[in-house]
Amino acid sequence: MNACRQTREEAPETATRLSVSAQERGQRLDAFLSARLGLSRSKVKRAVEEGHCQINGKLCLEADVRLASGTELLFFSPENASALIPEKGELDILYRDEHLVVVNKPPHLTVHPCPSCPEGTLVQRLLSRVPELAKLEGERPGIVHRLDKDTSGLLVVALNERARLELTRAFADREVSKTYLAITHGLPPERGESRLPLGRHPSLKTRMAVVPENRGGKAAHSEWSTLYRDPGSRFALLAVRIHTGRTHQIRVHLAHEGYPLWGDALYGPTAGEKETTIAPRQMLHAWKLVFRHPVTGREMRFCCPPPEDFPDCMAALSKRMIRLVLTGVAGCGKSTLLHVLGDKGVPIWSADAVVADLYAPGGDGWRMLRGMYGDRFVAGDDSPVDKAALAAALADDPDLRREIEHAVHPMVFHALHEFFAKTEREGAEIAAAEVPLWHENRRNDRSEEKERILSVTVCCPDLSRRERLHVRRGWSEERTALVDSWQLSQKDKAGLSDIVVDNSGDEAALYREGEKLLNQVSAQEQQRLASLRTAWENIWTCPK
Repeated sequence: MNACRQTREEAPETATRLSVSAQERGQRLDAFLSARLGLSRSKVKRAVEEGHCQINGKLCLEADVRLASGTELLFFSPENASALIPEKGELDILYRDEHLVVVNKPPHLTVHPCPSCPEGTLVQRLLSRVPELAKLEGERPGIVHRLDKDTSGLLVVALNERARLELTRAFADREVSKTYLAITHGLPPERGESRLPLGRHPSLKTRMAVVPENRGGKAAHSEWSTLYRDPGSRFALLAVRIHTGRTHQIRVHLAHEGYPLWGDALYGPTAGEKETTIAPRQMLHAWKLVFRHPVTGREMRFCCPPPEDFPDCMAALSKRMIRLVLTGVAGCGKSTLLHVLGDKGVPIWSADAVVADLYAPGGDGWRMLRGMYGDRFVAGDDSPVDKAALAAALADDPDLRREIEHAVHPMVFHALHEFFAKTEREGAEIAAAEVPLWHENRRNDRSEEKERILSVTVCCPDLSRRERLHVRRGWSEERTALVDSWQLSQKDKAGLSDIVVDNSGDEAALYREGEKLLNQVSAQEQQRLASLRTAWENIWTCPK
């Protein structure tokens, strides 16, 4: 059958008349019409084969006809309105003109219909707000790039075929700059990149994976810089720029580096319900988008801060159990305050109780004394440490005291670390420990654990505490003075502490001080988190 034949007497009223120039001679019909009209080759080909094109007055049904200079064409582009039904719903439109629209996609929203999600998509919401989108054909009208369902952020949508073709080309030619915000498990290097090729996972078809190019993987390039590092090393906030647009690219690249996104059920660690509570989705947000307008060529720059679940997630990860260490000189009331906190449901721990366990038969301290000093402080295999003999020896020999403290104190602080770690794993918001010689042992300590601890010195009038030691413990003035000489003064301890508690009243007054302490540290934690949220907002705030 001839490619072109006599047409009907009347051409469609909406037909477009075109003439082939000398420079365009030899082009295929579908290529010529696609370039002139800004339509896709497939759409032109289909229209030609359905009888919507005339060449020099004759109907043409084959799209690969070569055109001669001076050829006259009449082309009718059939209306192919989308069959999708518009739907109401949240839609944040940041920019709109006759050629394109830029939206801030919320999380948990699929971009376009698919077999598993035929309705309730961003495209259907767009149709209700931007009716002209319905003139484009197919199930994904105007879509030139996509975001995963649970990824939020910037998306540009074409409103006509000309804009769609040019934007599609720009994305394919990597002329569009795309930068995302991502919250990762752990702390990646400050800057980094991945060029690992990506492809469909060989056995799990819903997943992507690092796949060599000789096995079907496609080139992929991601690079990141760190915007914020959590002091507790639980997470980092990254700015990730992708130079290619592979499916799940950022998620796979970062997971392969050992830093999966928080909330990523597909590529992240299996953390169960607790992680879902902290991060209800993969924490990924399309933050910045830069491209040239498909018609005017003007540079278009967009920036959009993340939704509230981003700072909420970071705040949850930044939240730390408040670690209180109560200290003070002998008889100041720190043990009483510890039990006040315990009565209010705070997990408590005592260094003196740990030392008692260490010195019990078979304990690590008991074994140490038995091994170093024979039967001097331990009479037999079933005998406890002779505390009276030990105390007398320590009083007489300062070198011996320092030697034993050097051996025992690390055991005590290891037990303290285990206590805080265990209670935090169990979800406690506050835990308290009594450590009489905290400052004496930690003055030069710069460890992370010390930075997370609030030290609390309990102070009381010297006369009151000496009387208390004499009445309740039977201490003489000499013993009180001796024990005081082994540690810092009340004034020095208070000067090194974060908080000072006044114990100049009775037990009822100390109980009220305990309530005040808990309220104070809780308020400080809330203020710390509020300050962090402000700092994060300053990081991702977009310039006006």
